[in-house]
Amino acid sequence: MRDTSGLTIRGRKLATPVSAQCLVERLAEPPATLVGIDHGFSFPLKYFEKYKLPHNWPAFLDDFQKNWPTDEDNTPVDFVREGVCGDAGARCGDSRWRRITEIRAGAKSVFHFDVPGSVAKSTHAGIPWLRFLRKSLGDQVHFWPFDGWKVPPGKSEIVEVYPALWSHSFPRDGRDSHQQDAYAAAEWLRRNDLDSSLEGFFNPSLTAQEREVAAIEGWILGIA
Repeated sequence: MRDTSGLTIRGRKLATPVSAQCLVERLAEPPATLVGIDHGFSFPLKYFEKYKLPHNWPAFLDDFQKNWPTDEDNTPVDFVREGVCGDAGARCGDSRWRRITEIRAGAKSVFHFDVPGSVAKSTHAGIPWLRFLRKSLGDQVHFWPFDGWKVPPGKSEIVEVYPALWSHSFPRDGRDSHQQDAYAAAEWLRRNDLDSSLEGFFNPSLTAQEREVAAIEGWILGIA
């Protein structure tokens, strides 16, 4: 049994040194913990093709962080977009590009900035922090599905979630929208873990070609 007692980290909150370090400390110790993060973990395949990047997620993290160093001090996404630091022009995308999982979920593109419900800013802020977590934790943590669709028993997992799938299924009880999203994602993970149905979501119904692409683009846990 995993610890799914509410450790769901929203992308914008993860993008701070304090919370990222706290997560490293939590995941470095037992029990195995499932962490859901509400932003994209990777980009559409067209992005890899445009910049001739290898179909390799760790290499993508390194390449992206060089141009969008949002894990550094005083480096918000808007500073990179405005040219104050980094090099947004060297690694930008098209808001018409969507990953397979975003199409299935009805979610916006990770490049669709400045619109209601957008995850573009949190994605661009959060991806360098995923790199930080991976470098800090090594093989102590499984990043799904990039490290494989099947998670080894007893290992902590970090997965992409989309709280909009579940937020309306739970009473709000005075929570604001961000609190409700975090609560709904954590509660959905907990309930599905308790009744053993969570494992099925780690093996979504995909064709062989879709599975190959999703291993590069990433997948939202809970999308069938």
